[in-house]
Amino acid sequence: MSHRLRSAYSYTKRGVRVTIKVLLVDDHVVVRQGFRMLLAVRDDIEIVGEASDGEEAVRYTQAYAPDVVIMDILLPKLNGIEATRQICALALSCAVLILTSNVDGQQIRDAIRAGARGYILKTTRAQELIAAIHRVASGQRALDPIAADALMGSLARRDELEDLTPREHDILRELAFGRSNAQIAQNCVISEATVRSHIANILSKLNLRDRTHATVFALKHGLVTLDDVE
Repeated sequence: MSHRLRSAYSYTKRGVRVTIKVLLVDDHVVVRQGFRMLLAVRDDIEIVGEASDGEEAVRYTQAYAPDVVIMDILLPKLNGIEATRQICALALSCAVLILTSNVDGQQIRDAIRAGARGYILKTTRAQELIAAIHRVASGQRALDPIAADALMGSLARRDELEDLTPREHDILRELAFGRSNAQIAQNCVISEATVRSHIANILSKLNLRDRTHATVFALKHGLVTLDDVE
């Protein structure tokens, strides 16, 4: 990368160039290795740690104090949106940049509501990813153009989903993935009794009979794809 391009992405604070400390969060080792190789060659970005699940992401954010947390969404133990919500609740001076393959408008809304400063797709070019890291580190927002289109479509579409809370959206997606109450409770870090309560609320709000109908509803509204459903 040319010196001119590096300078364009230079992150400064009070006129002094700052090295951005980054925490990588993804449950696939190969993916983390790829991003580490991509970012390690830069002198303005330092990888301070890697996490393989949402719980580690929250814990390592407290331990390593990164400037930017690069967060996948589909994570074990605690999904990326809930991990983002917990990290932002810590009131630390770090920004969460979602990096995912998912282009669901509602999920983008949920990520932003949870406190994410940016939402970038894994298909993005290296140059654009680096620019996004610098943008969120400096307090700005970064939104992939494809994600922006999906978000606008979601905002323009008024339907039954607006009656659901962010947590109920999460539970509906978990249902559509074919997960049991016990698995949902573990992934969302709540009790099975709370899961049952959320499911009852979802079925009532959406006027659905059972879990199967909830899955069909999630597919119809683009919360999941056929490839996601077990």
